[in-house]
Amino acid sequence: MTEPHHLSSDAHRRLSDELKDLSTRGRIEIARKIETARELGDLSENGDYHAAKEEQGKMEGRIMQLEAILLDAVIVDGPTGDGGTVATGSVVTVLYQGESEPERLLVGSIEEQREDVLVVSPRSPLGEALLGGVPGDQVTFEAPSGFLKVAIVDIEN
Repeated sequence: MTEPHHLSSDAHRRLSDELKDLSTRGRIEIARKIETARELGDLSENGDYHAAKEEQGKMEGRIMQLEAILLDAVIVDGPTGDGGTVATGSVVTVLYQGESEPERLLVGSIEEQREDVLVVSPRSPLGEALLGGVPGDQVTFEAPSGFLKVAIVDIEN
């Protein structure tokens, strides 16, 4: 069984709207592209046909992804923690050991992505290390390049 996706109500609404659009308008539009390409003749050498079929495959993949996310979505407006600790939905300012500039991270689903913060999954090594932390804590996590240490500077809840 998969863990639920924690989404804000805005992200849930945006994903639901995207799913509805792809399932209706998107499928109709791609069917028209495929039909138009078929009318051009020999399908084995028809680049338009192959491009439309590839686009259809990508769109159907996104539809399946959205359905899976929304099936087990839990709507969370704000962090799931007590406000003083890092929880799913928290925006955390961290400082990597040896760096001088802090980074702001949102601990949550990639579907929550925003321009002003990087997103880290709560199930990733960094996300797991941050969960439950408080400002001033230093946590260590395993990255592909080895173990890294970060200090939790601030938590925005």
